[in-house]
Amino acid sequence: MRITITARHCEIPDELRLRARTLLKRLRKVATRPHDGQVIFSEDHGAPTVEVRLHTRGVVHVGAAEGPDHRSALDRAAAKVRRQLGKAAPKRRRIAAARRALEREPR
Repeated sequence: MRITITARHCEIPDELRLRARTLLKRLRKVATRPHDGQVIFSEDHGAPTVEVRLHTRGVVHVGAAEGPDHRSALDRAAAKVRRQLGKAAPKRRRIAAARRALEREPR
């Protein structure tokens, strides 16, 4: 999985970049066939903002958050993406079960 970390209008320390990479690697374990991930750090009117994007099999999961600092905003954005991945998992299981049921039916 390709991971891209971008900083817009702000400077990000190396330890925060490492933290972002670690969080995306954790999300990769939850996702189904992740293609690439992006973390965008920005500072909008003095408010630290982070956006996390995870591309998986034709679906883009996006989580954006603001916080008092970039680290807390990163944690909140990653939690939003994790929630989205958790909601997608039961749907994938239902679709897979329906496909298996259709394959078993004689035509």
